[in-house]
Amino acid sequence: MNNNKKSDIERDVRLAQQGNPEAFSRLILANERNLYGLARLYLKREEDCADAVQETIVKSFAAMPALKEPAYFKTWLSRILIHECLQLLRSQQRQRTVAHVDEVADAMPYEAIELKEAVAHLEDDLRRVIQLHYYRDMPIRTIAEIAGIPEGTVKSRLHRARAILAERLESSTERNVSHDPIVCKEPSLNDFAPIRMAISAGRLADFNMRQGLWGAAA
Repeated sequence: MNNNKKSDIERDVRLAQQGNPEAFSRLILANERNLYGLARLYLKREEDCADAVQETIVKSFAAMPALKEPAYFKTWLSRILIHECLQLLRSQQRQRTVAHVDEVADAMPYEAIELKEAVAHLEDDLRRVIQLHYYRDMPIRTIAEIAGIPEGTVKSRLHRARAILAERLESSTERNVSHDPIVCKEPSLNDFAPIRMAISAGRLADFNMRQGLWGAAA
């Protein structure tokens, strides 16, 4: 972000804090895509995402005077959105579900399908840091600010999540070996080697998210 754009944002934040609706609208328009993308990491249905974003807009406008640092508007807005998503999930008592792997099976290599399913089965806290860091390309510092946790906690969750994913992918490889040579060729453990290496080396994003293997966020 260049200095002029940063100055414009901070100016609009100050105007919005004084009740200027036009300035607030500019801020929301600049962040709308990010808000919906972030909401989709937590909510499955588009209407739920729209509700969470709408509540975020309403509540953030009312809370603008409480924002002390205009430069952190985007992070502050993201935290409000995440809170709204979690509130919606709790109110509906939603259970985590595995992403619709079968719908994309024909278009995705089996390594990516197994990875997508493995990520979906992670505990909430672990899954979210994986999604935010790799799918949304958020740095550890930003995730810590949004989640309200220390950077060390984010790092430890990423480490745990990568270890779990590597273990599950290893087990999955062994389970999925075919014993009928006529039906299909027996997959080699080497077929999973790149993804296991990416996970253990902390380069999961380079292997799948940035190559579009995930499709939509889990």
